[in-house]
Amino acid sequence: MALIVQKFGGTSVGTVERIRNVARRVAKWKAAGHDVVVVPSAMAGETNRLIALAKEIQPNPDPRELDVVASTGEQVSIGLLSMALMELGVRAKSYTGWQVKFLTDSAYTRARIVSIDEERIRADLKQGCVVVVAGFQGVDQAGNITTLGRGGSDTSAVALAAALKADECQIYTDVDGVYTTDPRIVPGARRLRTITFEEMLEMASVGSKVLQIRSVEFAGKYRVPTRVLSSLTDPLLPVETEARSGTLITFEEDPHMAMEKAVISGVAAQRDEAKITVHSVPDKPGIAYAILGPIADAHIEVDVIVQNVSHDGMTDLSFTVARADLAKALKLLREQVQPHIQCRDVTGEERIAKISIVGMGMRSHAGIAAKMFRTLAEEGINIEMISTSEIKITVVVDEKYTELAVRVLHKAFELEQE
Repeated sequence: MALIVQKFGGTSVGTVERIRNVARRVAKWKAAGHDVVVVPSAMAGETNRLIALAKEIQPNPDPRELDVVASTGEQVSIGLLSMALMELGVRAKSYTGWQVKFLTDSAYTRARIVSIDEERIRADLKQGCVVVVAGFQGVDQAGNITTLGRGGSDTSAVALAAALKADECQIYTDVDGVYTTDPRIVPGARRLRTITFEEMLEMASVGSKVLQIRSVEFAGKYRVPTRVLSSLTDPLLPVETEARSGTLITFEEDPHMAMEKAVISGVAAQRDEAKITVHSVPDKPGIAYAILGPIADAHIEVDVIVQNVSHDGMTDLSFTVARADLAKALKLLREQVQPHIQCRDVTGEERIAKISIVGMGMRSHAGIAAKMFRTLAEEGINIEMISTSEIKITVVVDEKYTELAVRVLHKAFELEQE
């Protein structure tokens, strides 16, 4: 039978009864003959509570000590879930991230996984145990506890599945799969039975919150078949039925992906963005680095970048950052960069949104961009910036048009149809 890694989010283990339901679901897969490793998150809201406690003591908590505090949420979850499994007559054993161990670098609060020692897990699986491993956490070379940052449990689960060469990594969430767009915006949005890693990576990068982008990167790099499915269904749903539910994130060359892909797989929107424009800078080599280099050094991520046509040797450079980073970026540019490059002004705009269409079919179909731009123009939606990749087109528009843009693009590309 198969080796399955199952990850359950905070809402899935948010109460004692939900933990019991997770245990029933896991026990069902074990009874079907599968080896099961479970990676639960902390109970819903617990990590936020722990961080708030730390900030009451120290407004800017020491990162090392903050990781010591924040990592305890998952320790509670794994112990409770193991007890719940034992109550069902299933042998279970829990491990923290440093017991397994997840070796990471020393970047506290946002550590990266270096390696995983899975021998203890394999030994317990051979003894017939369900192994419950804390996500989100690890340990560095010096023995310091580290955490992987928000969404780290997804990354832990996929990384563990890669290390164990699991047949599938199942990510249980409060949604039943990946949709063509947000169903709250378009009620007719359709659940995708399959999506490629490339498409999922692009969707995650432009606002789809189903999976954290780091976990998708890990799954693609190590070729881990990953399925997104709902934890809110009946926990005793037959394994054969559950195994076909949700959305399977797979590879373009897989046999069931061999038929020609739909041109567009989904529409995504991201509202938490801001645009910065550096006005009237000299149009000469090195000027983009002079602007964006200090931004990168400050660990501020930049996405869409547009440089205007030069006039009289001067040009404007615009780029997007996370809205939470806008004030920090503007302060840095005005105090450190503007005097150096002698630009006319630096301005910021918060009320923008990024709208993206994603699809492997773009590689073999012409006119996709034109159709997108025409659709938006017909609704009077002005495009402020454009960015493209091989399978994605992103535009920046006024935030007030976000939902309208998503709806009309979803309809224009007929995404409600199978």
